[in-house]
Formats: sequence, C-alpha cells, structure tokens
Amino acid sequence: MSDLPIGYWLKHLDRLIENDFDRALASESVGRRHWQVLNSLHNEPGTIADLDRRLTPFLDENEDTVAPVVERLRELGWVEGLVALALTPRGEAEHEKLFARVGEARARLTRGIADEEYRAAVDVLERMSANLEQG
Repeated sequence: MSDLPIGYWLKHLDRLIENDFDRALASESVGRRHWQVLNSLHNEPGTIADLDRRLTPFLDENEDTVAPVVERLRELGWVEGLVALALTPRGEAEHEKLFARVGEARARLTRGIADEEYRAAVDVLERMSANLEQG
C-alpha cells in the first residue's frame, strides 16, 4: 500500500480519467465535459443554469459555466434551443455512439475491480465528502 495521501490519489485519478475520456472522444473533437453535457441533456433537457448546477462538481477551477461547451455542441448540430436546451436527432445519435466509447473507458477504469469493491470505494468517498460538507 502506498504512503501517499488520499488527496494525491484523488487528483491523480481525476487527471487520468479526464485524459482517458478525452482520448476516447477525440475522434469526434469533443472531450469529457462535452460528453457530460450531452449525457445530461439526453437524460433531462434544461437550461445552461440547469446544466451548471448538475455539472458543477465536474468543473475545473477555471470553469464557472458549461456555456462554451454547449456552444460547441450547438455548432456541431447536436444541441438546439436558445433557453431550453435539448439534443437534436443528430445529438441523440451521437450520444448513442459515444455511450459505447464511454462504456469502454469506464471498463478500463474498473478493470480488475469487483463490483463490491467499486461500490465500497464510492461509499467511502461519499461519506468523506459528507464529513467535510458538515464542517
């Protein structure tokens, strides 16, 4: 077992996940944030404010909104609407195609990790978060 603290592993893993997703989605000229917006709108259409609220935990320190990501998806013809945003039929088709690539990335991430181990790790991280949120 490593002597490095959990903060190191959390940041290191987050960077690796970000890079792996970006590589998996690069052929479509989109990255992890684009996927998150696309998937969020697939699950539930909404406004940029809705997306910001849903995706805040994923935003980097230099990102305060997903608006530029939405604009890129709009340019690709995957998102429509000025206030209320939704996926276009092309956006739905792209979501389906990218869903498979994201599944492959998630499989790489959890290779050799049993379902119970994954759930236990998420549970511990969730409780640690709750501890710090309570102060």
